[in-house]
Amino acid sequence: MARTSNLPHATGRPTVTDGGMETDLIFHRGADLPCFAAFPLVETGEGRAMLTDYYDGYAAIARRAGAGLMLEAPTWRANPEWGERLGYGPDALDRVNTAAIALLAELRERYADGIADIALGGVVGPRGDGYQPDRRMGPDEAAAYHRPQIDSFRAAGADLVTAYTLTDPGEAIGVVRAARAAGLPVAISFTVETDGRLADGHPLGAAIAEVDAAAAPDYFLVNCAHPDHVERGLAESGGQRHRLAGMRYNASSKSHAELDEATDLDAGDPAALAAGHRRLEPLLPRLPILGGCCGTDARHVAALWNV
Repeated sequence: MARTSNLPHATGRPTVTDGGMETDLIFHRGADLPCFAAFPLVETGEGRAMLTDYYDGYAAIARRAGAGLMLEAPTWRANPEWGERLGYGPDALDRVNTAAIALLAELRERYADGIADIALGGVVGPRGDGYQPDRRMGPDEAAAYHRPQIDSFRAAGADLVTAYTLTDPGEAIGVVRAARAAGLPVAISFTVETDGRLADGHPLGAAIAEVDAAAAPDYFLVNCAHPDHVERGLAESGGQRHRLAGMRYNASSKSHAELDEATDLDAGDPAALAAGHRRLEPLLPRLPILGGCCGTDARHVAALWNV
């Protein structure tokens, strides 16, 4: 297991992470992902081969960029309520969460030649829908809800936990508490709407401050938002910007509501996405982790890294 001191948030080492896994798998690779869930792929040889090919593209970017690599598990939906919809009870979820980290460990060995630092991340997703949050949990409920998945990550040898596409501070605080109880480093990634605020109306900076006051994670990110939308959030973030150590942008500048209604992929333009990120760089002096989210693929991430 990697030491906390070797993780990118601690060293500041530039670190590539992947793009929009689910949209890439569905629209570019023909995968069938009910409930937008990629985790069942780890259970078949064909699925693991598809995931390996997907991760290979980002390892190649890290090599070209001379950067580290954050390998993040396909487990965004592998929590109790989403798992139940797909026929996965507690034991089955433990099995797939463990298998996902095992796959990443195999890939770390595969990529070790040419990439100095590779971290294995267990990915946690929201209990509800990240685009249409339909329920809010208090910190205690959230900690109990997410703890089994985080325990699986710990037992399997993950280096850290990152909770992506969160929409309110309460669930974020619970995830941090669960990860601390399991002894794992943890990062929180909020998503913002077109106005730069969380779906519950929190300004980005206020949400970061609230979580930090209750249960500070190792660092924060923003994901599943276009640079135009992130920029509006940063304008309100003030001194909290220094807590951001990563960005994973959407390719499209459409709102979450518009993307929810879309039947075709809006892949935007990789060069324009990279230009949008460069516009934000002066506001984000500490940003070692950089990748994509919905609609992006290796082309977008390569453009972000200028390789």
